[in-house]
Amino acid sequence: MILKKLTFRPDRKVHPLIGLLLFSISVLLMIITGPFGFVYGVFRSLFKEGIKGLGEYLLQIAISIDQLGNVLMQHLLNTLWIKRGGYPFGNRDETISSALGRNKEVKQLTALGRAIDRLLDLIDPNHSLNSIDYYIEPSPGTVDRLVWVNIREGKLLALQFKEHEAMELPGGRRIPGRSDAANLQNLLEIELGLQPVMSTLTYLHTFEDQGSATRSGGILRQTCYSAEFKGTIRPHPSVRSVAWLGREELGKLVPSSGIIADYLVSRGLLT
Repeated sequence: MILKKLTFRPDRKVHPLIGLLLFSISVLLMIITGPFGFVYGVFRSLFKEGIKGLGEYLLQIAISIDQLGNVLMQHLLNTLWIKRGGYPFGNRDETISSALGRNKEVKQLTALGRAIDRLLDLIDPNHSLNSIDYYIEPSPGTVDRLVWVNIREGKLLALQFKEHEAMELPGGRRIPGRSDAANLQNLLEIELGLQPVMSTLTYLHTFEDQGSATRSGGILRQTCYSAEFKGTIRPHPSVRSVAWLGREELGKLVPSSGIIADYLVSRGLLT
């Protein structure tokens, strides 16, 4: 998996004719200079770093071709490989394998898509799932959230907001251009009046839920962290109650938080 910066920025809109012109120029340059650049890159990699350097160079090319294919074939793949409402192919920063893995996670692959995934697994076990890249610019329709997971004596901290009956885990929307650490620190100070100890911030897992938690029916992405904290919980006025839920009480959570809780149970973290 190729890790990218966490700074998200929407694509700049351009006139269609400019897109056509840039496409023509890029194809022309590739045809003329591509073979020379490739041959030079192969020999330079071998001379500088040996077989290891050559392998890394070819891997970079393979990933770039995969990303190109994700854009080039997006309409065909969206028709043949995924169900209606699935995570769309076409993000220029993402590989075909990554988009395939996202749809596998949320069970949105068609029969053909599942067959392709099984074929890839024969070559490289769990290939599509291991290829998922969470550090890319989100596709349209993706709701990107940060979640704080805090467990005390086998029980999970959850909040009940005044406008909802079900409970959910602390967190909020990811803000483009701000690091996860700074964003999560701000969210916890507002929601719970807590000061997280940032040196203990630990990434747990990223979950994606198809449709059930977003009004638009898109992808809900939840990136989860744990961290110790200082101070006493002083919930925001919008929070009706704070509770620590054991395994038998996890049914009180909204479905999106329930997915995270199920993962924690499977890891033996909740009692």
